[in-house]
Amino acid sequence: MNLAIFNGSPRRHKSNSRILMEHFLSGYRSNKPEGNVQMAYLAEGKPWQEYLEIFWQASHVIIIFPLYTDCMPGIVKEFIEYLPKNTQSRQKSLGFIVQSGFPESIHSIYVEKYLHKLTFRLGYTYTGTVIKGGVEGIQVMPSSMTKKLYANFNKLGKHYATTGEFNPRIVKTLKGRLRMSKIKFLGFSLLTKTPLMNLYWDNNLKKNGAWKNRFDKPFKTTEN
Repeated sequence: MNLAIFNGSPRRHKSNSRILMEHFLSGYRSNKPEGNVQMAYLAEGKPWQEYLEIFWQASHVIIIFPLYTDCMPGIVKEFIEYLPKNTQSRQKSLGFIVQSGFPESIHSIYVEKYLHKLTFRLGYTYTGTVIKGGVEGIQVMPSSMTKKLYANFNKLGKHYATTGEFNPRIVKTLKGRLRMSKIKFLGFSLLTKTPLMNLYWDNNLKKNGAWKNRFDKPFKTTEN
């Protein structure tokens, strides 16, 4: 099995997508230590022909990206536009992993439908789409909060190495609830009234020297 993984996050090596795939590959390599794996970061801006060559040489391809406005980053969409149709009847499977900060999976199910139809139109075997919400912030979470998540991605990689497919049971577990429960919704509503809700974003604003500009409205027009 020749596996190619395309990371479509604009954060590249600092992305949550990279962290998830590290645990996926840890499980994958434990079952297939001799497997050929290539990891490509679309945001590195290499010529598209280089990425397409990696895509074409692999028998199995996974594209992972964060959910941007209920769809995908622009670099992923542009990469997809370059993907060739399978006119030579070559055996190639194509799967996706969509991660987001939303706790509910309903935000990602529409891009999942698009990716399924896309793979069919390109003429490749559809491996499936793994949806995982609640990912934003894992880099600052204590290990006790991410242990189960990383273990599931490790198991996902082990199963993929053996079968070339995503384990449906693990996919269902990672997908979680379609909508937030009423109790959880109430908890989030109360949390929004505290400084804790914006702690992560406030720290990033300060780190990037943008704290003093947090109330700016650069696109607001002044009416005469």
